Amino acid sequence: MNAIVVQEDKALAWTPVPDPVRRDGEVNLEVYAAGVNRADLMQRAGSYPPPPGWPEWMGLEAAGVITDAPAGGRWKPGDRVCALLGGGGCAERVAVPAELVMPIPPGLSMVEAAAIPEAFATAWLNLCLEGGMKAGETVFIQAGASGLGMAAIQLAKAFEAKVVTTVGSEAKARFVRDLGADVVIDRGHDDIAAVLARNPPDIALDCVAGPALGACLKTMARGGRWIVIATLGGTACDLDMGDFFRRGIRLIGSTLRSRSNAVKARVLADLEQRLWADLSARRLRVAIHRALPIARAAEAHDILESRANLGKVVLTVKEERR
Repeated sequence: MNAIVVQEDKALAWTPVPDPVRRDGEVNLEVYAAGVNRADLMQRAGSYPPPPGWPEWMGLEAAGVITDAPAGGRWKPGDRVCALLGGGGCAERVAVPAELVMPIPPGLSMVEAAAIPEAFATAWLNLCLEGGMKAGETVFIQAGASGLGMAAIQLAKAFEAKVVTTVGSEAKARFVRDLGADVVIDRGHDDIAAVLARNPPDIALDCVAGPALGACLKTMARGGRWIVIATLGGTACDLDMGDFFRRGIRLIGSTLRSRSNAVKARVLADLEQRLWADLSARRLRVAIHRALPIARAAEAHDILESRANLGKVVLTVKEERR
């Protein structure tokens, strides 16, 4: 089979690799589409290798058709599914633990389904499990027009939370307002901490961190939970620890990829139970910025690198016939 492989000069090539070998408890998935994530860019740069046991090529989520599965299990050949992966989705086939597979919500395409697992699972893990989100709380979401932001805004609104989010352009502001964001911060012109002081967050989902984190933490409501999932703005900041402790603020570091399969399976089961009907009915949107053939993976990476996307970018591997 073929997969997207990172060459020595960091170029991407659609090239032959060994076929996956299904282990006990796994299914074989013929990939039709694979979501692209910023983690793929980090892996391409050499700073974010896949967890042990996963293929070396990129791809944290995929949708396709099962070709082989354990007898007597939930899945059977021919099932249309999407899957959360530790790697290997940017290929023609991938072997996946059965518990990391979900049925495609009725009515959604393979492209839409491939954009669900990583974004919605990350949003659920952090807002619901780590953050304990409740109705009426204020949720601050960095990079609201990203794939994760798209999922997190809608999840927070589904829980009847107030959403404050950051964007980098007027087009992105319109996009997040359409998703339900209540307060939109233009990070190029607005003082983020000043806006947050007027809208004290109970939960923050932060992929930026960096020097501004300390000032923003001071705006949190008592007992707030600030969840850092990436450090695109830098890894260093100054914190006022006295204020931090007095108000009972929790600063949480969190990644999805490194979690156990048991934790991931719990998150995916929650998603299927709570969100699948809304996704199928289009009450929740899977916003696709662009779908590109897998051979144009470098172009997809460029879109994410330049932060031009409104929602998800997806690579198509095989044509879907419905």
